[in-house]
Amino acid sequence: MKPMFETPRLVIREMSLDDLDFVAEMLADAEVMRFWPKTFSRDDSETWVLRQMDRYAEHGHGYWLVLSKASDRPVGQVGLMTPEVDGVEEPALGYIIHRPFWRNGFATEAARGTLNYAFDALRKPRVITLIRPENVPSLGVARKIGMKREGVTVHAGFEHWVFSLSREEWVAEPRLPM
Repeated sequence: MKPMFETPRLVIREMSLDDLDFVAEMLADAEVMRFWPKTFSRDDSETWVLRQMDRYAEHGHGYWLVLSKASDRPVGQVGLMTPEVDGVEEPALGYIIHRPFWRNGFATEAARGTLNYAFDALRKPRVITLIRPENVPSLGVARKIGMKREGVTVHAGFEHWVFSLSREEWVAEPRLPM
């Protein structure tokens, strides 16, 4: 599958149905999915992968697979979606790391790489992320990569905090290397 970009420890590439075993295991994990409306069945996960493949064709991005360079094994997903939030479609960062790989900094590294890709390769003027207020780990990732809370919205029936970052802020902000 097509690699989108790399970070020092990760390769981010498009998904295919060949990745279904990993995706289905991750999305069925109740702890991984605790801030989502539900866990996913294998059929749900297959639909999820196919939806991402449709997003690649339509938008050039979606959720991608995150692979560890050290093991050449998947550790999660990261990507850009284009949801409508309060009547406006904007690129939105999302990340899911499978529980065995938590607390390794993979979400932060993958999210930072995705922002690099969004601002440098895709020339997006702004990226948002939607995070449920009780999702403390994801709030930490958003803050670490320089996103700032700008408001609240209801998305998929749940309150979410809206974080954002502009391309100008990204370019101007001194960052630690990945």
